Amino acid sequence: MVFKVVFLAHAPDGEPEKHRCVVETSRYKLFVVVVKSQDQAVEVCKSLVEQENIDSVILCPGFTHREVAEISEAVGEDVGVSVARGDGPSNRTSSKARQREGYAGKQTR
Repeated sequence: MVFKVVFLAHAPDGEPEKHRCVVETSRYKLFVVVVKSQDQAVEVCKSLVEQENIDSVILCPGFTHREVAEISEAVGEDVGVSVARGDGPSNRTSSKARQREGYAGKQTR
């Protein structure tokens, strides 16, 4: 049996059809996908859960609590949803880097 996980990240220029990869071992399969919008994030998660029987979703720190809840609702209660957030200093560092690179502001749905 293989444990299947998707790591999802936001980027202002993310194209989920283009910006993706799969890393796998005999017992672990990791899908990595970069999206531009929350609508894309929900669609990618729903699609991978249906097509690949994903066990867990890991979201980058850029996802808001509301977006995490929306994804959790979309994938259902049998799929774990986690957010890769650090402690206070780590979150500030990550936030500054995202702002510097143009990630700040309202994301396109």
